[in-house]
Amino acid sequence: MLLNPFAPLAFLKISSLKATIFLLLVLLIKSNLLRLKGGLIGGLFALILISGIFVSTSAAIGSLIYVYRVKNKTEDENPIQNLETVDV
Repeated sequence: MLLNPFAPLAFLKISSLKATIFLLLVLLIKSNLLRLKGGLIGGLFALILISGIFVSTSAAIGSLIYVYRVKNKTEDENPIQNLETVDV
């Protein structure tokens, strides 16, 4: 059986190809995880903004309703009275 003199070169080619494939796979997984993390952070930020808008709008509408009720309540309870002076 003859020994191939190029066997170490073939071994180096195969092992470097395996290392390159492993490195590319790691980078692909890392980019997918970063994309997923960015999407989650963006979604959470959008949810916070939307809930903030909802809370501020609810507070504004509630304050308008409160002012309207207080205004109507004071008009009903305190009718204007015509007071005359009393001469003694």
